[in-house]
Amino acid sequence: MTVRPIRLFGDPVLRSPADPIRPESLGSQGVRDLVQDLVDTVKEPGRAGVAAPQIGVGLRAFSYNVDGEVGYVLNPEVVEVSGEPELMEEGCLSVPGLGYPTRRHPYAKVRGVDVDGNEVVLEGTGLMAEALQHEVDHLDGTVYVMTLDPEVRRQALRDIRAQDWFH
Repeated sequence: MTVRPIRLFGDPVLRSPADPIRPESLGSQGVRDLVQDLVDTVKEPGRAGVAAPQIGVGLRAFSYNVDGEVGYVLNPEVVEVSGEPELMEEGCLSVPGLGYPTRRHPYAKVRGVDVDGNEVVLEGTGLMAEALQHEVDHLDGTVYVMTLDPEVRRQALRDIRAQDWFH
C-alpha cells in the first residue's frame, strides 16, 4: 500500500483513545489496507513502532519493527508488565528530533488479534518492551511526553513549542 505521513504532537487524533476494531470488521479490505499501511510505514529506517492514530486512524492497531522482526497487532492490550520501571531514553515519531528519560517496565506482554481474528501475543524486554508500552499508550490517547516526571515534562513541552514543526 503506502508509507503514510506521521501526525505530530498537537494533532487531536493523538489525544483521543482509539476505538477497538469490531469483530465483524476483521478480515475486511479496510482493515487489511490499514495493516499494510502500518507495516509499510514502520519499515522506514529508524522506526520501532507506529500506532494507527499516528497515521490519522483512530483504531486500536499498531505495527512494530524491532530487532529485524516486523509485524502488527489489532486490539492490543497490555496483559503483563514486570520489573521495576527504569528510566529509558525515549523518542517518538510524533515528537521528531526530541527524546526524554521515560519510565518503562523492563518486560511487557501484549495480547491482541491478527486480521483473521487469531490471537497474537507479543512480549519482550529492552526495546520490544518499550515499544509495546509506547504504542499501547498511543492507542489510549497518550503521547509519552505527557507521562514524564513533572519537571522533565515542563521542559519537553517548552522544547516542543520551540520546534519548527509545532504549530
